[in-house]
Amino acid sequence: MAFAVWFTGIPGSGKTVIASRTAAILREKGIEVKILQLDEIRRVLTPNPRYTDEERDIVYAALAYMAKLLTECGVNVFIDATANRRKYRDAARKIIPNFAEVFIRCSLAVCMEREARRKAVFSPKDIYKKSAEPGATVPGVNVPYEEPLKPEVVIDSDRMTPDECARKAAETIITLFGEKHGN
Repeated sequence: MAFAVWFTGIPGSGKTVIASRTAAILREKGIEVKILQLDEIRRVLTPNPRYTDEERDIVYAALAYMAKLLTECGVNVFIDATANRRKYRDAARKIIPNFAEVFIRCSLAVCMEREARRKAVFSPKDIYKKSAEPGATVPGVNVPYEEPLKPEVVIDSDRMTPDECARKAAETIITLFGEKHGN
């Protein structure tokens, strides 16, 4: 069976860049990976997101289930999503046999700086500016971000280059799941 790896961290921590570069490293080794980027998927599931707890429960459950189905079909999956509550990632771990978490740790100040200048295709714009608005629900600012208790790897993205982060993630994934998962 294939594997699923959840890249988690607060907005701007580098999840998308690191997941993408990690996938490229694995592909060079003959291991194919499909990236499920929540910001892209959310456009289909919740085209006008409200980011309520109820909506997040539904979106993250759907994301975990998608990853489960793909792994059952032999597709390796990277889940690129903040998942501010530990319960979202734990639920995925329960239903996906070959599962790992990559915690992208980064200071809020660096994340805010990155987010202010990023040109992401699917991510909402000005997340941290909007955190000052009434009713805002930005993980790590207005709503809690619960760090993983026992992630398989912790990456300090404000202390390493994106390529160093990706190499560390790829090495851990290969150690955990081996190179036998090449498609």
